[in-house]
Amino acid sequence: MDSVHSDERRPGRVGGSHVSLKILVAGGFGAGKTTFVGAVSEIRPLRTEERLTEAGRPVDDLGGVEKKTTTTVAMDFGRITFEDTLSLYLFGTPGQDRFWFLWDELANGALGAAVLADTRRLQDSFPAVDYFERRGVPFVVAVNCFAGAHTYASEDVRVALDLDPETPVVLCDARQRESAKEVLIALVEHARRIYTRGMHNGSH
Repeated sequence: MDSVHSDERRPGRVGGSHVSLKILVAGGFGAGKTTFVGAVSEIRPLRTEERLTEAGRPVDDLGGVEKKTTTTVAMDFGRITFEDTLSLYLFGTPGQDRFWFLWDELANGALGAAVLADTRRLQDSFPAVDYFERRGVPFVVAVNCFAGAHTYASEDVRVALDLDPETPVVLCDARQRESAKEVLIALVEHARRIYTRGMHNGSH
């Protein structure tokens, strides 16, 4: 696979009129990252899931996701192409603390990230939000609307997560391809605004 970044400030490689970009899909344990990548990917996604075991129960908090039986231990990988001009390579990150050592490698060269949030466990979103804020990586928060969970307004989620006013918050259904695509479009547009502003500021 070609490199998906040209330099640290302007991720992405232009080959003719086609651009390839690296996107992270992050969030807490059980937020729907694997489902999101699988729903939107045009190729059969690569998954590194393992079954949850009794040995992992002391460290894997299943509160709110009691029916979850597997977990990502390395990454999920997928791809989506928009109108033959833009390809997004999606890298789903593992959610548990003990796998976070992989995040730095996965984040290298990424244009930005979609942070999936589960309102039943909203506190699980804080580590991902903090990670990308501290590293200056553009991100959007995608609230995965689970069946039976209370639906909160985007602004309520923004306040709860103490997000910058410019950080987009979108509601989505990670199972639906079109809904996941809207999240990715919002992310690319948000990242474009940030990188364009940075280029203009750097020219003065």
